[in-house]
Amino acid sequence: MTVVSPYNTFKTARGSAGRARALRALLPALSLALVLIAIAWLNPRAISYFGFSLMLNLAIPIALATIAQMFVIAGNELDLSIGTFVGFVGCVTATWLRDAPLLGVVVLLGSIGVYALLGALIHLRNLPSIVVTLGMSFVWQGLAILVLPKPGGKAPEWLQAITSFKPPFVPFPIVAAVVIAAVVHFGLMQTSYGVILRGSGGNPAALSRAGWSLLRTKVTLFALAGVFGVLSGMTLIGITSSGDANIGNGYTLLAIAGVILGGGEFMGGRVSPIGAVLGALTLALAASSLLTFMHIPPDWQVAANGAILIIVLAARVLISRREA
Repeated sequence: MTVVSPYNTFKTARGSAGRARALRALLPALSLALVLIAIAWLNPRAISYFGFSLMLNLAIPIALATIAQMFVIAGNELDLSIGTFVGFVGCVTATWLRDAPLLGVVVLLGSIGVYALLGALIHLRNLPSIVVTLGMSFVWQGLAILVLPKPGGKAPEWLQAITSFKPPFVPFPIVAAVVIAAVVHFGLMQTSYGVILRGSGGNPAALSRAGWSLLRTKVTLFALAGVFGVLSGMTLIGITSSGDANIGNGYTLLAIAGVILGGGEFMGGRVSPIGAVLGALTLALAASSLLTFMHIPPDWQVAANGAILIIVLAARVLISRREA
């Protein structure tokens, strides 16, 4: 009779859980790889310097908006106004930032301050972030229409020069994605204050007992969301060269999906900057290039994006069961 040692059983279970965690961490990269393989199979010419530049042209604004949403989710909150905020920033960039730079800078800095105040309000009054940010989405939309009643304006020349930069060998969107992921990963995952920021969502009671201000961390997380929202709106206008009050409306759901696709959780402060950027790139490629090459009508593309997200989340659930 074979006797199974409890130690061996524990060691096997721990090894299985470790493999599941590793697979979970690799899932965003695997999702992106599968989308790229499908694109290469459908249109091999798209896998080139020019092809990537064209396919990922709008991926960087989406990645920046996803990072903004990630900071809010890291604090166990949700921002339903990031899309209209990106649109407002775009309208300011296409008008005041070009024609009256000082006024434009002041307005953009003030909008970051408003985001920080939202974080303070949500924490101090214990208000649902979904309700507060949903209300703010209408505020940002209204302000965007006041700044730019109809599509128009023009991006500043210096901004267009940055977004149209063509580095050798590697397309600019890929370079920008790597830089964004590396900078945010270092700041949030490798620094001591990054641990505190994530702790506000992971274990706020322990953080408070340790003497850290939950109000300050909440304000910081929302302020960082505002910073990356501003960068997203400015980058979007630099690429499109003109503004529109509705230009960022779809970014709210894309940003949430990008964070979740990248391994983030709605609760517990569990987020991944690198995964969020990979998730944003995956959604950008799936939403435009892949579905276009598959000849899926535009009316069905939103549903197809939802199906891709559901498949990835289902895979995460299966992996999480093995991890447990």
